[in-house]
Amino acid sequence: MALTIHDRTILHMDLDAFFVSVEILRDNRLAGIPLIIGGKSDRGVVAACSYEARRFGVHSAMPMKLALQLCPDAQVISGDMEAYTRFSTMVTEIIDSEAPMFEKSSIDEFYLDLSGMDKYFGSHKWAIKLRQKIMDETHLPISMGLSVNKLVSKVATNEAKPNGQRQIPRGTEEDFLAPMHIRKIPMIGKKTAEFLYEMGIIQVKTLREMPVEMLEAAFGKNGRVLWNRAHGRDESPVVPYHERKSISTETTFESDTIDVLMIRSILTAMVEKLAFKLRSEQKLTSCISVKIRYSDFETVSKQIHIPYTSSDKNLIAHAMELFEKLYTRRVLIRLVGIRLSKLVHGSYQISLFDDTEEEINLFEAMDHIKHKYGPASLMRASTLTAGNRVRYDYKVFSG
Repeated sequence: MALTIHDRTILHMDLDAFFVSVEILRDNRLAGIPLIIGGKSDRGVVAACSYEARRFGVHSAMPMKLALQLCPDAQVISGDMEAYTRFSTMVTEIIDSEAPMFEKSSIDEFYLDLSGMDKYFGSHKWAIKLRQKIMDETHLPISMGLSVNKLVSKVATNEAKPNGQRQIPRGTEEDFLAPMHIRKIPMIGKKTAEFLYEMGIIQVKTLREMPVEMLEAAFGKNGRVLWNRAHGRDESPVVPYHERKSISTETTFESDTIDVLMIRSILTAMVEKLAFKLRSEQKLTSCISVKIRYSDFETVSKQIHIPYTSSDKNLIAHAMELFEKLYTRRVLIRLVGIRLSKLVHGSYQISLFDDTEEEINLFEAMDHIKHKYGPASLMRASTLTAGNRVRYDYKVFSG
């Protein structure tokens, strides 16, 4: 008999304070002290912090200046994405060698679909053995939650931290979530929570008891999603993992051109679109390439290795630098292209060790508008003409 959505067994695994744990492995003198990873300037932001720093109220994405006011004795170090990626790959390879199907949702977070395994192995015992194998082979702490869906398993993992495990037996999802604060539910951020507070909703139990029609009136279609999550319902599937190695886009002009200002605008628009795609998929790049093809079909390209990023600002600057080095013949150009490669999983904040809180907030606001109204809904003024003149087609290469 085929398994239904109600027969699923989903394991969630999350590497605890991942960046901090990697830094402690590299230098054990950092163990047990308040440690902050991020931009060292006052205008920088916190990318990660140790549990010792969290006790002072420090958290990721917090302005560094505020973090140091809360915890003045903290040690601040810059991030090393290459090291984090290397350890993440180690964990991914272990899971890949053992799991029937898994999804890598970020650099330090995984979902495994163990549906049907209880009949033969016992999902909980199997998950415990996998967790132990990861800790033995990488020396990294990792927490896990096991339940019938991704939502409850993720909450269970968060409740098991640090370095713990939690199983939520089938049929007890509502009882598990009921006494929790609403902020424990994924997708309920600060603004949504404030709205719910005004409605008198603080606990998940209260949210569950609200008429779904009232929540839909207040939050639109997300109102029903909130109501379902309060009931511990989540039908989202585990998406099989496949590492994308690069994304690129190119365009061939209708007429060969020597209009350098227009070409720069087009390249800028291309980078904006690719960077938005990176952030949408929670990825970072450490290599950017620019390609141009002259009217006589001679094709040249250059690439540069850069610190991991998904920032428009950084990538546009590198694209312009590469274009200036490439365009040496001063003849008509037929085609231009951009390629971002050496992709890794990681959030936008992670990449901005040296960016400011204002810049992060700006990009988050811009991305919110693009997600809601489409990537072309918000563009730099300098790219508007280019965007109207050129059709962009993404060519995605996997390997």
